[in-house]
Amino acid sequence: MTDSPSTERLRRWRLILGGGAADGICGSTNGNGIGGDSFSLAGADQAIDQTLSALYDGDRQGGLGASSPKVARWLGDIRTYFPTSVVKVMQQDALNRLNLRQMLLEPELLEAVEPDVHLVSNLLSLSGVMPGKTKETARIVVRRVVEDLIRKLENPTRQAILGSLNRSMRNRRPRHHEIDWHRTIRANLKHYQPAYRTIIPETRIGFGRKRSALRNIILCVDQSGSMATSVVYAGIFSAVLASLPAVQTHMVVFDTAVVDLTDLLQDPVEVLFGTQLGGGTDINQALAYCQGLIRQPQDTILVLISDLYEGGNQDEMRKRVSNLVASGIQFITLLALNDDGAPCYDHSNTQFMASLGIPAFACTPDRFPDLMATAMIVR
Repeated sequence: MTDSPSTERLRRWRLILGGGAADGICGSTNGNGIGGDSFSLAGADQAIDQTLSALYDGDRQGGLGASSPKVARWLGDIRTYFPTSVVKVMQQDALNRLNLRQMLLEPELLEAVEPDVHLVSNLLSLSGVMPGKTKETARIVVRRVVEDLIRKLENPTRQAILGSLNRSMRNRRPRHHEIDWHRTIRANLKHYQPAYRTIIPETRIGFGRKRSALRNIILCVDQSGSMATSVVYAGIFSAVLASLPAVQTHMVVFDTAVVDLTDLLQDPVEVLFGTQLGGGTDINQALAYCQGLIRQPQDTILVLISDLYEGGNQDEMRKRVSNLVASGIQFITLLALNDDGAPCYDHSNTQFMASLGIPAFACTPDRFPDLMATAMIVR
């Protein structure tokens, strides 16, 4: 068969639809007289077709079988034939369609997987049942993802947070002994009065506060199964924030129990393995714990990362939220912190949050630094 645009179209459709008679390729002819029965794949196309069939053949259940070596070979094949972005999609599809979660407990398989955030969330959900050898391999995989994300997110976060703190530190209503005269004079040169040979200090700028921590940030993170990737990103951002001496950072995770991971923030991998994905949700209990961490409400930012499906006492949860807002803290609700698209969330509780003036929205990881910077400037 000669190489032609029609042949290339048939090749692509054949790879997309598969080789079954009902797929419309093998048993058909096209307007150019190319018979479907004579069309066949060759070389690398045959291997690509086999990798796709193993995953997407609708007539099969668990097309990769129960063999770990076979799965490892398949993972190697897709990394050979497809770009990384496609590999990650196919791996996620394999987890969902072929129930490969159990095989992630085998270190040989983990070594062949292309690591990404979704894989990390799956590993964290399985960490409680992993054998020791597999857990060590899982930590290596998780650390690779964490280090990659930190490289991408650390500098934007530092720049945004420290920049906002430098701006917010300027005291615009200083007492006389707090005035920074050099900056005040520079800011008011346009008000120089030649007749009096002086300036009118319309704007007075004071020295910044001398406290070591200028903001207290509490990240309260829902670790139920639906929030898996949000937990991963929240753990990484918490570790970055904790490295900034100008802010005091707490990370609290919860389902029906509450765990304070603040002491682990020096190592984001330990933070992630300190979570336990899955289980129910008790937002009220988590907020009660966070309320006990607040010492200076006016300098505290509480970020609740949750889809707001309350499994505990919803009325008490709403009362507590109202009390927190009335105390003067800055309250933000993130319905999701990920790139997964439109989040699923409790609309009733979201509307309640909005009625109190609490921002409630989803946020992608790349926008989180700017979100926190804006929150710090507002005060």
